[in-house]
Amino acid sequence: MTTPGQPLDSVAAAASRGQGGSSTEGERTSNVREPRSADPTPASADPGATYRLVVVPGDGIGPEVIAGGRRVLEAAGRLFGFGFEWQKVLIGGVAIDAYGMPLRDEDMAACAAADAVYFGAIGDPRYDDPKAKVRPEQALLALRKGLGLYANLRPVTVQPVLRGSSPVRESLLEGVDMLIVRELTGGLYFGKPSGQSDGPNGREVVDTLFYTEGEIRRVVKLAFELARGRRKKLTSVDKANVLSSSRLWRTIVEEVKPEYPDITVEHRLVDACAMTLIQRPAVFDVIVTENLFGDILSDEASVLAGSLGMLPSASICERRTAYGLHGLYEPIHGSAPDIAGKDVANPLATILSGAMMLRWSLGQPAAAEAIEKAVADALAGGYRTPDLVAATGEQPGDKKVGTQAMADAVVAALEAGAVSAAGAGTKGAAQ
Repeated sequence: MTTPGQPLDSVAAAASRGQGGSSTEGERTSNVREPRSADPTPASADPGATYRLVVVPGDGIGPEVIAGGRRVLEAAGRLFGFGFEWQKVLIGGVAIDAYGMPLRDEDMAACAAADAVYFGAIGDPRYDDPKAKVRPEQALLALRKGLGLYANLRPVTVQPVLRGSSPVRESLLEGVDMLIVRELTGGLYFGKPSGQSDGPNGREVVDTLFYTEGEIRRVVKLAFELARGRRKKLTSVDKANVLSSSRLWRTIVEEVKPEYPDITVEHRLVDACAMTLIQRPAVFDVIVTENLFGDILSDEASVLAGSLGMLPSASICERRTAYGLHGLYEPIHGSAPDIAGKDVANPLATILSGAMMLRWSLGQPAAAEAIEKAVADALAGGYRTPDLVAATGEQPGDKKVGTQAMADAVVAALEAGAVSAAGAGTKGAAQ
């Protein structure tokens, strides 16, 4: 349950470190309310809890990677003494096919009422026509706004055994450990007016980059808190030499900075930051930026890890459940329809997103760390999905596997780790 008065920096430390039981189906009603001020304090573990999760397989490879992620979470639940009540919801292209819309009100309500949302991927090339009235991606934007998911957290680390899979020179990857904090419910993706019209000189189009002071301040304060639990360095990214919104962003960062005298703050223009991400990625600790810049920079940073299939994400709001912050957890990759159904997608980003869910929303940090270690152990054991082999070719000791076999390797490593830990505990007690 929630632990009152726990220091805010403890969640930052937990987040910087990372990236099952019974299973039933259930239905609940919405409990959306206006969020209060940010408080990222984590909950403590609740032994024997059954967590109510909405699972969204989505489109393309989403169902495959979610299936692997669920197996890992269920295994963690068995080992750590908690369970899950799963409610499957159709969102995205599959929902357009079933209901004629990408997200129904009742499915939004189910997501709001759950302890957390475990999300695969959405996107379908059948709806890529710019003239299409409904598109799968509309659901994701609606979920972010409707659930108040104001901050997207994307940890970027490089597994030592995968340095050869990155196109970036290996010597530059030493010490890479950053957290990108992206504002998620404002900016160009939500500003109004937005649209195309006919004008006296032909077609015209407008998008609006709109932010309130409160929207900027809450995500900036969260980023400061996260930096406090890590290496105490915050990089704020903007385009203050051109954009009024960025000048306000920079001003608010400077206004908040005196509240955190232990944090070193720097400002970088987005184009300079994009270059430094490749040239000297290890200089970054926590990066905070607005919606569009964060979308682009975090995808760029994925090349450091060797594959989009390696990076998890958490989208969190200010609203608390009984166990932690309400949030939506998904891999950063898309639906990849060209490889859907072929059992070749990398499930590790989805599995690591599940670990983030355990830490942030469900109050199970020990289980989260165990999953993260199991992923590292499976990779150290040579297991590779095709995307991880593609950059370097198959190496001696590599075991090229598909989606489900990779998830099985993580489950096996998780169970082996639990046996090893139990054995070490028994030996220690005997001594």
